[in-house]
Amino acid sequence: MHIIDKTQIDNALNFETLLSAMQTGFAHDFGMPKRNVYPLDESNDNHDAFAVLPAWNEQVIGVKAFTYFPNNAQSGYESLYSKIMLFSRQHGEPLALVDGTRITLWRTAAVSALASRYLSREDSGHLVFYGSGNLAEYMIRAHLTVRSIKRVTLIARNLQKVTALQARLQNIFEDVEFVIGQSNEATIYSADIISCATGASAPLFDGNWLREGTHVDLIGNHNCDARECDSLTISRSKVYVDSLANVLAEAGELLIPIKEGVFSEQEVCAELAQLAQENNYARVNEMDITLFKSVGTALSDLIAANHVYQSLQG
Repeated sequence: MHIIDKTQIDNALNFETLLSAMQTGFAHDFGMPKRNVYPLDESNDNHDAFAVLPAWNEQVIGVKAFTYFPNNAQSGYESLYSKIMLFSRQHGEPLALVDGTRITLWRTAAVSALASRYLSREDSGHLVFYGSGNLAEYMIRAHLTVRSIKRVTLIARNLQKVTALQARLQNIFEDVEFVIGQSNEATIYSADIISCATGASAPLFDGNWLREGTHVDLIGNHNCDARECDSLTISRSKVYVDSLANVLAEAGELLIPIKEGVFSEQEVCAELAQLAQENNYARVNEMDITLFKSVGTALSDLIAANHVYQSLQG
């Protein structure tokens, strides 16, 4: 059995081939029971959790297990630790133990970018990105893979981290302008794509600020009583999700508007699997506001981990 670490993952992956693997994996038959997230403390001020995410397809069986301790930084630990176990679908023997933390960064970004390929305007040139955490660079690199972005506006609370992020990205993508901006009407109205990967519990912008034709990508929140966008953004948008079962179990972005009566489960246009099966530009017209909400799936973990494993087999 192979043990695959984060360095091997980074050396094996690029977004072009990973996006292709994601499209193929979501388009074909798979099994994916509802993910199980277990709170480890019932108090209101503690969100420590343990989660188990199983999935399988014609090639492999996999299970991702992770711990989430959001206050770990205060003690010098990471907030999330994760491993993915891969088994052969043919005979069930163990194949690999893969670093799930690094896979999560790559697959989260790839899923958002794949959705953007189907939903954002093909002439999108301005990306507004909220967040400066571990996901930020992966997310931006993935979005730049599918659209010819010329300007990226970075919005984050931590000036030191966002300044370092700006410098790293500018060094990699010399033809793209990276600026640090503010969350205001002018910035949001000028965006073609808005991607949010934050720990925010309240909406990051006013839904009135969105221009027709914008694509909104939300991946930061996994709590029923929190959200990165307001109800108006949801009601103005054509809404798509990575997994309807997972989103309706965890995401306040949809659950709060549903509770308010301004949105319904039936208004969700499609899951990512349907988009991948059709594998076509999914915009009905260029004036629609589209929105993709992702909370993560075991299938995307399985696809990415197996893609790495197969790549390392030569």
